[in-house]
Amino acid sequence: MATMLPRLLRPPRAEWYASVRKARAFIDEHFAEPLDLDAICREAHFSRYHFLRLFRSAFGVTPHQYLTQKRIEKAKVLLAANEVSVTEVCFAVGFQSLGSFSTLFQKHAGRSPQQYRLLMFARRKFIPQCFLTMSGIEPGTR
Repeated sequence: MATMLPRLLRPPRAEWYASVRKARAFIDEHFAEPLDLDAICREAHFSRYHFLRLFRSAFGVTPHQYLTQKRIEKAKVLLAANEVSVTEVCFAVGFQSLGSFSTLFQKHAGRSPQQYRLLMFARRKFIPQCFLTMSGIEPGTR
Protein backbone atom coordinates (compact mmCIF):
# COMPACT_ATOMS: atom_id res chain seq x y z
CA MET A 1 0.00 0.00 0.00
CA ALA A 2 1.46 3.37 -1.03
CA THR A 3 2.01 5.97 1.66
CA MET A 4 -0.17 9.03 1.66
CA LEU A 5 2.65 11.41 2.68
CA PRO A 6 3.39 14.23 0.25
CA ARG A 7 6.44 13.56 -1.85
CA LEU A 8 8.68 16.10 -0.08
CA LEU A 9 7.91 14.67 3.36
CA ARG A 10 8.95 11.13 2.52
CA PRO A 11 12.43 10.21 3.72
CA PRO A 12 14.95 9.90 0.89
CA ARG A 13 16.04 6.48 -0.25
CA ALA A 14 19.07 5.08 1.56
CA GLU A 15 21.42 5.51 -1.42
CA TRP A 16 20.26 9.09 -1.91
CA TYR A 17 20.80 9.82 1.75
CA ALA A 18 24.35 8.43 1.52
CA SER A 19 25.08 10.80 -1.38
CA VAL A 20 23.61 13.75 0.49
CA ARG A 21 25.69 12.89 3.58
CA LYS A 22 28.76 12.76 1.32
CA ALA A 23 27.91 16.25 0.05
CA ARG A 24 27.49 17.49 3.63
CA ALA A 25 30.92 16.05 4.48
CA PHE A 26 32.29 17.88 1.44
CA ILE A 27 30.84 21.13 2.82
CA ASP A 28 32.38 20.37 6.24
CA GLU A 29 35.82 19.86 4.67
CA HIS A 30 35.74 22.82 2.29
CA PHE A 31 33.60 25.38 4.14
CA ALA A 32 36.38 28.01 4.11
CA GLU A 33 36.70 27.84 0.33
CA PRO A 34 34.40 29.55 -2.14
CA LEU A 35 31.63 26.98 -2.58
CA ASP A 36 28.65 27.19 -4.86
CA LEU A 37 25.66 24.93 -5.20
CA ASP A 38 26.90 23.45 -8.47
CA ALA A 39 30.15 22.24 -6.88
CA ILE A 40 28.26 20.62 -4.01
CA CYS A 41 25.75 19.02 -6.40
CA ARG A 42 28.59 17.53 -8.45
CA GLU A 43 29.88 15.91 -5.27
CA ALA A 44 26.46 14.34 -4.63
CA HIS A 45 25.84 13.49 -8.32
CA PHE A 46 22.41 15.15 -8.41
CA SER A 47 20.84 18.01 -10.32
CA ARG A 48 20.58 21.28 -8.39
CA TYR A 49 16.86 21.11 -7.75
CA HIS A 50 16.76 17.44 -6.84
CA PHE A 51 19.73 17.92 -4.51
CA LEU A 52 18.13 20.93 -2.81
CA ARG A 53 14.97 18.94 -2.08
CA LEU A 54 16.92 15.93 -0.79
CA PHE A 55 19.29 17.98 1.38
CA ARG A 56 16.46 19.94 2.95
CA SER A 57 14.47 16.76 3.52
CA ALA A 58 17.45 15.04 5.14
CA PHE A 59 18.80 17.89 7.30
CA GLY A 60 16.00 20.44 7.61
CA VAL A 61 18.02 23.28 6.06
CA THR A 62 19.24 24.18 2.59
CA PRO A 63 22.90 23.60 1.68
CA HIS A 64 23.47 27.37 1.78
CA GLN A 65 21.97 27.63 5.28
CA TYR A 66 24.10 24.70 6.43
CA LEU A 67 27.26 26.27 4.96
CA THR A 68 26.50 29.59 6.64
CA GLN A 69 25.91 27.86 10.00
CA LYS A 70 29.19 25.97 9.64
CA ARG A 71 31.11 29.16 8.87
CA ILE A 72 29.53 31.04 11.79
CA GLU A 73 30.36 28.17 14.19
CA LYS A 74 34.02 28.26 13.12
CA ALA A 75 34.05 32.07 13.34
CA LYS A 76 32.84 31.86 16.94
CA VAL A 77 35.77 29.60 17.81
CA LEU A 78 38.28 31.94 16.14
CA LEU A 79 36.76 35.05 17.71
CA ALA A 80 36.81 33.49 21.17
CA ALA A 81 40.50 32.68 20.74
CA ASN A 82 41.12 36.43 20.22
CA GLU A 83 44.21 35.77 18.10
CA VAL A 84 43.23 37.39 14.80
CA SER A 85 41.19 40.41 13.71
CA VAL A 86 37.51 40.21 12.81
CA THR A 87 38.45 40.83 9.17
CA GLU A 88 40.90 37.92 9.21
CA VAL A 89 38.24 35.69 10.79
CA CYS A 90 35.78 36.72 8.09
CA PHE A 91 38.09 35.60 5.28
CA ALA A 92 39.41 32.56 7.16
CA VAL A 93 35.94 31.01 7.36
CA GLY A 94 35.09 31.62 3.71
CA PHE A 95 33.13 34.87 3.62
CA GLN A 96 34.03 37.25 0.82
CA SER A 97 32.67 40.42 2.42
CA LEU A 98 33.13 41.79 5.93
CA GLY A 99 29.72 43.45 5.74
CA SER A 100 27.85 40.25 4.90
CA PHE A 101 29.87 38.34 7.51
CA SER A 102 29.00 40.87 10.23
CA THR A 103 25.33 40.92 9.25
CA LEU A 104 25.02 37.12 9.18
CA PHE A 105 27.02 36.74 12.38
CA GLN A 106 24.72 39.19 14.17
CA LYS A 107 21.67 37.36 12.83
CA HIS A 108 22.93 33.95 14.03
CA ALA A 109 24.76 34.89 17.24
CA GLY A 110 22.60 37.80 18.38
CA ARG A 111 25.53 40.22 18.56
CA SER A 112 28.25 41.62 16.31
CA PRO A 113 31.52 39.71 15.93
CA GLN A 114 33.34 42.29 18.04
CA GLN A 115 30.69 42.16 20.79
CA TYR A 116 30.87 38.35 20.74
CA ARG A 117 34.67 38.49 21.10
CA LEU A 118 34.42 40.89 24.05
CA LEU A 119 31.82 38.69 25.74
CA MET A 120 33.98 35.58 25.32
CA PHE A 121 37.03 37.45 26.59
CA ALA A 122 35.11 38.67 29.65
CA ARG A 123 34.00 35.12 30.41
CA ARG A 124 37.59 33.87 30.22
CA LYS A 125 38.66 36.24 32.97
CA PHE A 126 36.66 34.26 35.51
CA ILE A 127 38.24 30.85 34.94
CA PRO A 128 39.80 29.69 38.22
CA GLN A 129 43.59 29.36 38.19
CA CYS A 130 43.39 25.73 39.38
CA PHE A 131 41.29 24.84 36.32
CA LEU A 132 43.77 26.53 34.01
CA THR A 133 46.63 24.64 35.62
CA MET A 134 44.79 21.32 35.32
CA SER A 135 44.11 22.13 31.64
CA GLY A 136 47.80 22.75 30.98
CA ILE A 137 47.44 26.50 30.38
CA GLU A 138 50.36 28.52 31.70
CA PRO A 139 49.52 31.44 34.01
CA GLY A 140 49.52 34.77 32.20
CA THR A 141 48.89 33.34 28.72
CA ARG A 142 45.17 34.05 28.73
